[in-house]
Amino acid sequence: MARPPLPPFTAESAAQKARMAEDAWNTRDPARVALAYTEDSQWRNRSEFFAGRPAIEAFLTRKWAAENAYRLIKDVWAFTGNRIAVRFAYEWHNDAGTWFRSHGNEQWEFTEEGLMRRREASINDVPIAENERKFLWDLGPRPAGHPGLSELGL
Repeated sequence: MARPPLPPFTAESAAQKARMAEDAWNTRDPARVALAYTEDSQWRNRSEFFAGRPAIEAFLTRKWAAENAYRLIKDVWAFTGNRIAVRFAYEWHNDAGTWFRSHGNEQWEFTEEGLMRRREASINDVPIAENERKFLWDLGPRPAGHPGLSELGL
């Protein structure tokens, strides 16, 4: 199953791939998101290491059960061949109502079919006041006219 755009990436196709990933993650649908990865995809997320779509789906289910009102923006940092590096930020709140902005970087490696076979993510959470939030669209994908990270000063 091919998942265009396919490597080798250009500036345009890397940006398209990152936006497609952002849009999928903003659905908070673990089964849908997991389909973008190979059956044996290798992940490092913070201090967790795991592999395979079932583990990815379980991780995302756990993640979005704890990170309420999740909204994400990704920006391409660099790309070459079958690899893309992105920086990202997302906002969410915990069950106690405390808001956070999580900042991070990801390195992605893709197969020829455009499936991600490796994802490494480093993430830091920063508590914010609710009035400091910048990701104020309705839940779901970021609207086309909403600014990206650089425009928001992040």
